[in-house]
Amino acid sequence: MTRPHKLALTMQFPAAKAYPSHKAVLPRATVVRWIKASLFADAELTIRFVEEDEGRTLNRTYRQKDYATNVLTFAYAESEDDPVAGDLILCCPVVEKEAAEQGKPLAAHYAHLIVHGTLHAQGYDHEDETEATEMESIETDIMRALGFSDPYVPIP
Repeated sequence: MTRPHKLALTMQFPAAKAYPSHKAVLPRATVVRWIKASLFADAELTIRFVEEDEGRTLNRTYRQKDYATNVLTFAYAESEDDPVAGDLILCCPVVEKEAAEQGKPLAAHYAHLIVHGTLHAQGYDHEDETEATEMESIETDIMRALGFSDPYVPIP
């Protein structure tokens, strides 16, 4: 029998005052469950929930894209032998807007983005069609195991 993967998690909510409903759908135990469902190794992660200005600054600084995006992942392992370590940055207003546009509950969209970011922290990517197909398949399986629908199928 395999043991569950260990997780050291830090959660930061500088946007909590502006987005209390977001913090309400993100209790630590729930976020831990979402991440652990996505882990294939022990990990040390920080998740930071930010306002649009911080999200935009980080995206511009590190990806040269001048807009706030839903999730940014900064993975720190330099090889497959290094422990999984990373920062996930989730931009509250972008997540809220996307959830509304897609007709998804806020918690479901956060779950998907946290799963997505956790996979990125472990080296998964979607830069080409083969990688994207593999990563989306893993995400869909994890989301279903967590009780959510396929995040890539539009809600009618």
